[in-house]
Amino acid sequence: MAGTDPIDLEGGGLLLVDKPVGWTSFDVVGKLRGALNALAGRRVKVGHAGTLDPLASGLLVLAYGRRTKDLPGLTGLDKTYVGTLTLGEVTPSQDGETPAVGQGPWAHLDRRAVEAVLPRFTGELLQRPPLYSAKHHQGERAYFLARDGREVEMEPVRVVVHHLAVLAMEGPQVTFTATVGKGTYIRTLAHDIGQALGCGAWLSALRRTRIADLDVADALPPVELAQRIAPR
Repeated sequence: MAGTDPIDLEGGGLLLVDKPVGWTSFDVVGKLRGALNALAGRRVKVGHAGTLDPLASGLLVLAYGRRTKDLPGLTGLDKTYVGTLTLGEVTPSQDGETPAVGQGPWAHLDRRAVEAVLPRFTGELLQRPPLYSAKHHQGERAYFLARDGREVEMEPVRVVVHHLAVLAMEGPQVTFTATVGKGTYIRTLAHDIGQALGCGAWLSALRRTRIADLDVADALPPVELAQRIAPR
């Protein structure tokens, strides 16, 4: 199901998008909806199978037309990421949305030390979602509470991390890959690894590479995909 598959306005279909950093998932849906509307000469229903934060890049799966009914099943599929965590600092949002502050020394840590804590974060876990998230707390989105400066403690949720491995380490930057189940926050995973190491960490880069058997290598950036759907 490549991003370049022929468009089937009658039966619907999937679009594989390589979302750039800085785009919201809503931005991507709007861009591709506009192209599909232009091609069809009418409004086409479009949705996505799981958001990516603006600071993250990579695979975003969209469905259009009749295939939008498949979105709930797609949302629950396992996802694979490549990320970078920065040791020695933390941020309130656990990523680059908020400023980093120092927490503890990291220079004594090597790759082996980082790898030694990863088994604690593999398998079924109880993970406390970040306050800067779309999760609800007492009927309100958590990020609204965070931006208002209200301190609340999010309830932990059960998640699954199928695979977690270090790919490289250079200074305080640790590049890793993770395959996780629905609802897992990678930035919280990075934060919790930093706490286990005693120095703190925040997620400084994130790219989603796979959703089940769908690969970002088969995806196209939203602008290029929109131009292929409805050339101007």
